[in-house]
Amino acid sequence: MQNDNPLVSFIITSYNYEKYIEAAINSVLNQSVQDFEIIIVDDASSDNSFDIIQKIASSNDKIKIFQNKKNIGLCKSLQFAVNQASGTWLAFLETDDTITSNYLQEKLSVIQKYPDVNFIYNKVEFTGENKQYAEQKFKNIVYNNEKNIYPKNMFYDFGFENPVLTMSSVMLKKSILNDINFNTPIDKLIDWYIYIQIAKKTQFYYINKPLTLWTQHNNSYVKQNNKIKFKFANISAYMNIYKKEPYNIKLLVFIIISTIKMCIKRLKFYISK
Repeated sequence: MQNDNPLVSFIITSYNYEKYIEAAINSVLNQSVQDFEIIIVDDASSDNSFDIIQKIASSNDKIKIFQNKKNIGLCKSLQFAVNQASGTWLAFLETDDTITSNYLQEKLSVIQKYPDVNFIYNKVEFTGENKQYAEQKFKNIVYNNEKNIYPKNMFYDFGFENPVLTMSSVMLKKSILNDINFNTPIDKLIDWYIYIQIAKKTQFYYINKPLTLWTQHNNSYVKQNNKIKFKFANISAYMNIYKKEPYNIKLLVFIIISTIKMCIKRLKFYISK
């Protein structure tokens, strides 16, 4: 019987990932702790994704499914899914990823130990055809995550790069999103954009265990949507906060330095191509 007030709502936004969607959903259904619901929003997939979702949902009342009449993009689909969630906590899973069976149990242990922490993320295990490339590309982020002491104020950690490698590693308290702006300048970087706003409000906690399998492949959403080059979602988020705190000189200096570093990084990217 479905729990009308689950502790956790798993959020899955789906678009043309028929190859992966069943494994993603089953990895949630196989959790050792079962106090959850699954919210799935299909963004008008043109493959068999929605048929697969419907088949699984027909035999499990933990799953609530929605399908957009037309493709509206990740940002709007994510917002809609969040609005449908009944859980106190939200956990996010990208359609081509999976989580381990103890994912939820590990997150709940942190909640019990640190009740003031409203954002929890975890170490990821790279998998897929581009696994080795990803391990090399993100090794510094992995190292920094592991050396920090948590709970941690991470507001200034997002200035140059996103230390939270994938939304599939994130669980956060739903109420922390109440006044968060989702209008990112880059749809594919919605996570980076909202994390900065959240970091202004709460401490973060990192679980140094690979609870998420992050699939690296050439058809990922980020690679498919790699046309917009010179817009910085992170700088936009910091600027929006600065507009509310125009006398925050520390933040202004930080934004200037971060912008310069991001421009240099982008210049190196263009030169290397």
